[in-house]
Amino acid sequence: NISVTQDPANFHRCVVSDFFQRINKLFLSEQARGLPIKEFLRRNAANGISIGNMVMGMASILCSLNGQHYLACWLVFIGYLLDLADGAVARRLDACSALGAKLDDFADYTTFGIATSLLLRTPHMVDNVLCMCYGLCVFTRVCFFSSGIPFVYKGLPCTYSSAIVVSASLLSGGNTMVLRTTAVILILFMIHGSRFYPHDRVLESQAWKKAVYAGGVLVVFSSIQSVCCVYYLLWGVSYMLFPVSIWKNGKV
Repeated sequence: NISVTQDPANFHRCVVSDFFQRINKLFLSEQARGLPIKEFLRRNAANGISIGNMVMGMASILCSLNGQHYLACWLVFIGYLLDLADGAVARRLDACSALGAKLDDFADYTTFGIATSLLLRTPHMVDNVLCMCYGLCVFTRVCFFSSGIPFVYKGLPCTYSSAIVVSASLLSGGNTMVLRTTAVILILFMIHGSRFYPHDRVLESQAWKKAVYAGGVLVVFSSIQSVCCVYYLLWGVSYMLFPVSIWKNGKV
């Protein structure tokens, strides 16, 4: 210990040095604690998006049960955008995992299976049976979507099918005949085992596909129903009918 009266200048230097050492240790410890947090966020960013998709689906289910048809449809559109984003985020951050794959499946079935099938429900028995058939079809697609060929789906992905159902529902004002016809056609396309669809990876492909996605975000948040529905209907139908000529994946 150095007395202030013996060497004030040296004492001052020691105090300043000790102060900066403590600040440096504090900064390093805070930085060390921050690394696990950043790693946790990196690993779970895509999982958070999948959970967001599931929340949209659950909220849509509640809206359908409460008779809020318009809001239920709009929530499915948001889930559609989230579903296209979660895989891209996971691959971008190198955070693909078995947990993420399961979360994505659960979210897909919640939003594009249960929530979408409820849009077909009416007091008529025929529509209730169709609602269950659609939900079971999506369940089958989620469980057995892989064809064994890399980056290829067997049967129409339920994400695009859901976009078509929601668009048709809003554009037709919930017309039962339109919805019945649309649902039957989409079920046939989803369970068509010999029809293959490319994994388009919209956010990891050509610039025009990214622009299509950006347009989808804009029309959803513009809240202009007719424009939004026509946009998503064309998007879904183009993928359903021309999967290879238009939507085959090709990176920039």
